[in-house]
Amino acid sequence: MAEKPQPVQVLYCGVCGLPAEFCEFGPDFEKCKPWLIQNAPHLYPDLVKDAGAKDGLSDQLQSTSISDAGSSKPKEEVKRLPGGKIKKKEKQEVIIEKMTRNKRKCITTVKGLELFGVKLNDASKKLGKKFATGASVVKGPTEKEQIDVQGDIAYDIVEFITDTWPDVPETAIFFIEDGKKVPAA
Repeated sequence: MAEKPQPVQVLYCGVCGLPAEFCEFGPDFEKCKPWLIQNAPHLYPDLVKDAGAKDGLSDQLQSTSISDAGSSKPKEEVKRLPGGKIKKKEKQEVIIEKMTRNKRKCITTVKGLELFGVKLNDASKKLGKKFATGASVVKGPTEKEQIDVQGDIAYDIVEFITDTWPDVPETAIFFIEDGKKVPAA
C-alpha cells in the first residue's frame, strides 16, 4: 500500500500574515525583513548576508563616533490602503465645468472649493445672489459635494471666486472644455 501523504507545515510571517516564501510579494516587504532574518533565515540567505554587512558597517561607524541615525533623512508618512496601495493627496484646484441640458440650457459646475476652506453652502448663496440664478450644493458622481449654478457663467465666475475668496489663487482654477483641463489664467 502507498504511504499516506503528510500535511505540509507552512511557516507564516508574523508581520504580514503571508507564507514566509511569499513575503517579498506582499504589501510591505521592508517591515517583514527583520522577522524573516530571525525566524526563516534558510528562505532568504541574501537577507542574512546583507544584515551581517550592515551590522559590521554600523560597528565601524560607532567606533569612529559617527552616528548613522543623523545621516538618514526623516521619512514622510505615506497613507497606505488595504492591498498596499498608496493614497494620493488631493491637489488643491477648483474645476469649472459647463454642461448643456435640453439643447439651450446650461449648468455650470464648480468642484474643489472646499479644499481651500470655503463653505459650499455660503458659496452657493453668494453665487446665486451675484449672478441672479439658482445655485445649489449637490453630490457629484464621485460622492463629493459640488456647486451647480444655472446658466453659462463659466468665464465670469473666475473673477468672482478670486475676489470673494482670496485664498483661492487664479492659477488653481481650471476649466474642462471638450474633456480637457484648461487653466483659467
